[in-house]
Amino acid sequence: MISKCPGAQYFIQLKPEYIKCPFCSSEVEIWSDEIVATCPKCKRTVMRNDSKQNCLDWCKYAEKCVGVVQYNKYKQNKNKYKLEKKI
Repeated sequence: MISKCPGAQYFIQLKPEYIKCPFCSSEVEIWSDEIVATCPKCKRTVMRNDSKQNCLDWCKYAEKCVGVVQYNKYKQNKNKYKLEKKI
């Protein structure tokens, strides 16, 4: 892992965040390393912020910085959300 990257702290030092479900307005817990979560009330997939990119989307060192497992988890979640959004 590469040290001192400010963008990686959200994927290395995990913490819960809470967002409002855009479908039913219920509170959804989403961890800092996740971009998608399932609403406990309506069971729909919600995303932290669809238009927001982070360093894992563009940095050439991203995989080395946060580790292969975290990097792949992020990419899989992002792809899953894009597919569900099209439906």
